[in-house]
Amino acid sequence: MKKLILTTAALALTAGMAMAESHAMTVRMGTEGAYPPYNFLNDNGEVDGFERDLGDAICETAGLTCEWVTNDWDSIIPNLVSGNYDTIIAGMSITEERDEVIDFTQAYFPADPSAFAAMSDSFDGTGVIAAQTGTIQASHVASMDGAELVEFATPDETIAAVKNGEADAVLADKAFLEPIVAEDGDLMFAGEDVVLGDGIGIGVRESDEELKAKLDEAITALKEDGTVNELIEKWFEGMTGPY
Repeated sequence: MKKLILTTAALALTAGMAMAESHAMTVRMGTEGAYPPYNFLNDNGEVDGFERDLGDAICETAGLTCEWVTNDWDSIIPNLVSGNYDTIIAGMSITEERDEVIDFTQAYFPADPSAFAAMSDSFDGTGVIAAQTGTIQASHVASMDGAELVEFATPDETIAAVKNGEADAVLADKAFLEPIVAEDGDLMFAGEDVVLGDGIGIGVRESDEELKAKLDEAITALKEDGTVNELIEKWFEGMTGPY
């Protein structure tokens, strides 16, 4: 009888440890859901895009159970730090300024050219330029001579600002702007592209060293087996995977 009790207790302890381990391996993936083709919400209201595919592959490779959470861009870093989710995978460029607040994995996407879109190809880099709040593009516009930065909470609002005359141009990732310019006969690229940041990585809290290591290991494996390149070529038309 005593042996049976001990065995039952051991099984209960094992089950409890398994449940705790399973819970510990659940990672909430924070994204914006409004920046195609990196991330967006599909017709079913689900997170979709390059980063959804890549994030799922990273989680599977790392042995993590991942849940997707959306958050407005302007509060995406504070809500990571406060614990509302465990990662940021949202087309976020790695910069020194951000790295002072959070940590980053290695880049899973190279530094993407940023481009200006305007209603005329005569745009010369001066005047009122729209950018999304808290982006690397907004910081760049703020440093430009002869430019006045106007910031908006969402990327769609930056496009609307150009269309309705609030801004002379918008600066954003070229991969985001290309399908918009292709479909909109009034918009066109103008001026020179600029390369900003050190590529795009997954943001984590500075205290989550173990999680960062797991994610880095998975990203390395997915680069080596060709998955990252395949997904880049799937979602970014005409781009050859650099890894």
